[in-house]
Amino acid sequence: MNQDNPKKILLINGVNLNLLGMREPEIYGHTTLKMLEANLIKHAKGLGIDLQAMQSNREYEIVETIHQAKDRGIEGIIINPGAFTHTSVAIRDAFLGVDIPFVEIHISNVYQRESFRHTSYLSDISKGVIVGCGLYGYELALLNITNIISNK
Repeated sequence: MNQDNPKKILLINGVNLNLLGMREPEIYGHTTLKMLEANLIKHAKGLGIDLQAMQSNREYEIVETIHQAKDRGIEGIIINPGAFTHTSVAIRDAFLGVDIPFVEIHISNVYQRESFRHTSYLSDISKGVIVGCGLYGYELALLNITNIISNK
């Protein structure tokens, strides 16, 4: 990667992910969102990637962020939509409206949980889905989206 002009990737964490480290630690672990973001930004920098992170519990803020991503020079997106995975046609439509590849990530294996978590409004339009790898899944998503945008 060109260190002088690094590729820009956006990390979006959705609803309730601000509670990482506190909410259901038996499922999500004890690492906070700030710790996760700091580690991933450091990892991305080592790959020559400028990783920008945001979290919101508000669907419209996520939609607006996706809409603005192209103008900000974002080339790829990693998203953990949280519970919006199973409900948000708006986030799906936002991705369909921009020409930016994205990877969907889930910390837990949603297929081992309640049946309503088995439906994703994003999976079929994403470039990849990483499920059940814990926080390591974010690193896998970073490597995946980096590979995708490097081979465009």
